[in-house]
Amino acid sequence: MEFETYFKLLHLCAKTRALAEGKLVHAHMIETGTRCHILIQNNLTKMYVKCGNLKDARQVFDKMPKRNVASWTSMIQGYVEQGHVEFALKEFSRMHKEGVKGNHFTFAIALSACASVSTVLEYGEQVHVHAIVAGVDLNAFVSNALLTMYAKCGMIEAARQIFNEISKPDIVLRSSMIAGYVEHGLNWEALKDFFAMQRAGIGVDEFTFSGVLTACTSLMALEQGKGIHANIAKTRFKSNGFVGSALVDMYGKCGHVEDARRVFDEMPKRDIVLWNSMMASYAHNEHSEEAIALFCEMQWEGMKPNEFSLTSVLSACICPEYLKFGRQVHSYLIQTGLDSHLPVENALITMYAKCGTIDNSRLVFDKMIERNVISWTALIVGYVQKMHDEEALKLFCQMQQEGMEPNQFTFATILSACGSLGALENGKQVFAQTIKTGFVATIDVWNALVTMNAQCGFIEDAKNVFNIAPERDVVTWNAIIAGCVQHGQGKEALQLFEQMQLTGLKPDRITFILIISACRHLGLVDAGHHYLDSMSRDYGIKPEAEHYACIVDLLVRAGHLDQAMDFIKQISVEPGVSMWQMLRCACRVHGNTKLGQFAAESILNLEPHVAETYVLLSNMYAAAGNWDEVAKVRALMKYRGVIKEPECSWIEALNKVHSFVVGDTSHPQMEDIYAKLEVLSRQMEEAGYKPGTNPVLHDAEDKQNEYLLCHHTEKFAIAFGLISTPIGTPIRIMQNLPVCGDCHNATKFISKIVGREIVVRDTNRFHHFKDGLCSCGDCW
Repeated sequence: MEFETYFKLLHLCAKTRALAEGKLVHAHMIETGTRCHILIQNNLTKMYVKCGNLKDARQVFDKMPKRNVASWTSMIQGYVEQGHVEFALKEFSRMHKEGVKGNHFTFAIALSACASVSTVLEYGEQVHVHAIVAGVDLNAFVSNALLTMYAKCGMIEAARQIFNEISKPDIVLRSSMIAGYVEHGLNWEALKDFFAMQRAGIGVDEFTFSGVLTACTSLMALEQGKGIHANIAKTRFKSNGFVGSALVDMYGKCGHVEDARRVFDEMPKRDIVLWNSMMASYAHNEHSEEAIALFCEMQWEGMKPNEFSLTSVLSACICPEYLKFGRQVHSYLIQTGLDSHLPVENALITMYAKCGTIDNSRLVFDKMIERNVISWTALIVGYVQKMHDEEALKLFCQMQQEGMEPNQFTFATILSACGSLGALENGKQVFAQTIKTGFVATIDVWNALVTMNAQCGFIEDAKNVFNIAPERDVVTWNAIIAGCVQHGQGKEALQLFEQMQLTGLKPDRITFILIISACRHLGLVDAGHHYLDSMSRDYGIKPEAEHYACIVDLLVRAGHLDQAMDFIKQISVEPGVSMWQMLRCACRVHGNTKLGQFAAESILNLEPHVAETYVLLSNMYAAAGNWDEVAKVRALMKYRGVIKEPECSWIEALNKVHSFVVGDTSHPQMEDIYAKLEVLSRQMEEAGYKPGTNPVLHDAEDKQNEYLLCHHTEKFAIAFGLISTPIGTPIRIMQNLPVCGDCHNATKFISKIVGREIVVRDTNRFHHFKDGLCSCGDCW
């Protein structure tokens, strides 16, 4: 067989990845004793490399009596393609030691190896020096590899210098520069380069468009993205799947899922990446039904889902009604063997947590062979969302003990857990860790820090954190406005809203919930209605049930109970629990028993398995002396298996969180607490306090009734705070249920008697008790 025939056959086998056929050609060469020319040996090495058989490639390479630059380049390329960066760089060094000079392909491949592992930057710089000595550093291939290597290794200025040294950079080099900017968050720089290219009339390719669309996505720069889309529509890339996926992703992340779907529908050919982008867009915008429908449609069209498809559809399962579908996807994953892919396992943890089955999240987590920071953070987030904050803190500690470094999202979530627990000292320790690890500069951590201080009762500290925050987004403003609203500082909340508007930031749906809530604390009925109208008129935000609930609360706090009821009847959404709760609360304050009972019964219909609802309704009937109805409510509660959540209050003191659960007298200082309560009871009685006994069990004697009221856990926590904290300092109490009427009244008396501010955070708000008054105005 002639030299040319062998050469062509090996080239064809390499091109088609035909390993078996290539081995037959190699065997034939050995059997016939063909003397191999260096070109044949190079082609043989290249064939094995292209087919992924590095072992045989190495054997051929090692037996070569003489090697040229093509021989070394093939071997180095094989190692790079197989991910063996260290071996590739060792071969590059050996090549130079043996006196073989690399060409532009060799240098480009060696630099790509350095780019894939940022820790070998020093070696990459040495390769750069060799390229300069060899005179190939200005070659298009080498320049692009150098630029990419420096960008990947975080040296974006060095990458830009390489770019500037090229007199006429081509499209590939420009696209690489834009990609480098995007990868390092310099998105505006990427857009500036792109627009400069357009002004200069320089052509672009699909990679350029994809890069700048990614920049728009990161910046949420919808208008710029639309402008780029208009340019794409005039080019041949309008039907390019790569560009189409970037457009779908951009529109989806910017909240314009209809535009994303329009792009998707207009694409003549849809690959798996495009399907996944559309599913991810639906999931990102919480269009769960559409995401699930698209997942099914994809399979009907013969497209087999991959791990990214499954991750996207799992992320669409965001509430209990999608749990069944989520379980079906999990079963499919097990059957196809995709359940062991790390991103899929992380998505499963999140899916089960969002669907309310955190125990299943833990099972997935415990079975994982490998975990990354996303795995740990997903479970921690799940615990916090389920209000299992102590479990979240335990997991956070375990995470660090096992050597896993938290990221900014982990820290932000744990700060949130500390805020929920009122564990300020723990929160300070976590914040100290963010400083050590460098995550203190991230906006997520600052936002969580504002919220944590406010939730722990330190609203002034929250304001200080807000004032020195290096960056603010709408979440930052919402956090401080929420803090002011929770602490009854409605006027300051409205002033902050005005300041936010002056910065040019657009408020979101959460902002308006908070602003209308601020109006209700100030009794500004007209202003509340103004902000409700402004939502849709000025910002295009459609009011939701939460916004209407705030208006109801605003009306009832002003004593307009009938207007509130009329408003509920007129709104376009079904009244939710929060509306009826606010109406019920106002009815208790204003003595409108009939309307209050109707509101309580409406809550019961919406939340038949929430114990607090039964207790509230029972208390209302008891207050009205309707003991038959009280008995019916309790019987219904027992029939449905609803168990009342045990009352629990806690206080952070002496560098520890001290919890008090109803019926539990195990605290080591319980005798001192009882003694303090007896002293307080005498002082309160002398000051005119009388226990409110109506809501408690009607069949208890008055003395027993008073005893039960005196031993609510909030009073235990206050007594402990008085004996364990410095005189004159505020006492901060957290509790898991709404404060009862008697405890509220008693705390007002205690604050005046002891001359100390007592801050109580219940499930609704903060109550600041001072000099016998409460910041809530006795309406909560």
